Formats: sequence, C-alpha cells, structure tokens
Amino acid sequence: MVSVPSPSQGTRSATPAEQPPLPVKLVIAGGFGVGKTTTVGSISDIRPLTTEAAITEVAAGVDDLTHTPGKTTTTVALDFGCITIDPTLKLYLFGTPGQDRFGFMWDDLIEGALGGLVIVDTRRLDDCYAAVDYFEHKDIPFAVAVNAFDGEVGHDLDEVRWALDISEHVPLIVFDARSTGSVRDALLVVLDVALARAQNARAT
Repeated sequence: MVSVPSPSQGTRSATPAEQPPLPVKLVIAGGFGVGKTTTVGSISDIRPLTTEAAITEVAAGVDDLTHTPGKTTTTVALDFGCITIDPTLKLYLFGTPGQDRFGFMWDDLIEGALGGLVIVDTRRLDDCYAAVDYFEHKDIPFAVAVNAFDGEVGHDLDEVRWALDISEHVPLIVFDARSTGSVRDALLVVLDVALARAQNARAT
C-alpha cells in the first residue's frame, strides 16, 4: 500500500544537494580541421550531436586539406555535447563550423554563452584569426588552446601570442583534443576567465 502524505504534512522542499546543476554554455571555436569536433567528443557525457557532411571535390578545392589529408567530413552547422563537472555545474558545449562561409551561424551559437575556447593549429595560424577577432569584437571571455597534433607544437606560446596578437589577459595554453583530462582542464581555464570577468564587473 502506498502512503500518501496528508495536506497537513505539506510537500518536502528540495535540499541543496537535490538542486539541479547550474547550466553553463561554452562555445568551442577555431579554424577548419583544428579539432573542435574531437574536443567535444572527447569529454561529452552523451553521444555528441554532430552535423558532419562529406567533403566534396568542390569543398576540397576551397578548404585547405594539406595538414589534414585524412579528413573526409566537416562540420556544417554545429557540434553539441555536455559534461557535468560536479553536482553543481553542467557545461553545454557548442562547436562552431570552421569555414568562413558558415560564419553567419556564429551569432546564434554564441547567444547566452558564458565564454569560449578558441582552438589553434600552429601549422595554420591564419585560419584562427577570425575566431580570435570574433570573440574580441563580441567582448566574450575566451581562452586560446593550441592543439598538440601528434604530441607536437610547432611554435612556442610567446610566438603564437605575438602572431595572433592576443592580449596578455587572454590565457594561452597547450592541450590535446583527444584527451578527456586535457579538454577538461582547458574548459576550466575558460570558466576561470569568465568568473574573473563577472567578479570584476560586480566590483565596478
């Protein structure tokens, strides 16, 4: 027999431990083939939603496949995944398409985002200028993460910062998009930047 509480007993309020985690939206950006889809897939608690399309002969003539000869698909809308950092915080990750021709989608993808992670391939720094400029123009807190392809980084971080003209207050790190722990650490850097921005705003 199921016992039903009487009206006099009222409804038990949820304890803090039972509260759902705070949802936080982060955007993963960068040029074509830098590892955005891999980054989301490496850490997501769920099977990531991807909008991958086959690279056609026409697209191959537009997109530089020199350093990614094995790449056969490309993101044409977004990647989506999520990760529960702890019982109080859940990150929703939105990966942007890397090609300029899909740039019109970025304004929708960043709506409500707390911060962003711009992924860089040091072999193709030119491909990452647009993402850095975009976050700076939109005044969204972000960090820059150099993806260590095959465990190697072609330039030291001071050279990368100079080449991308990144402000000193923007964190610049090295990470491995294939490693869950490395991706987690990179996302935590973004959260730290966003938190510092919020605290500074409250103090002024």
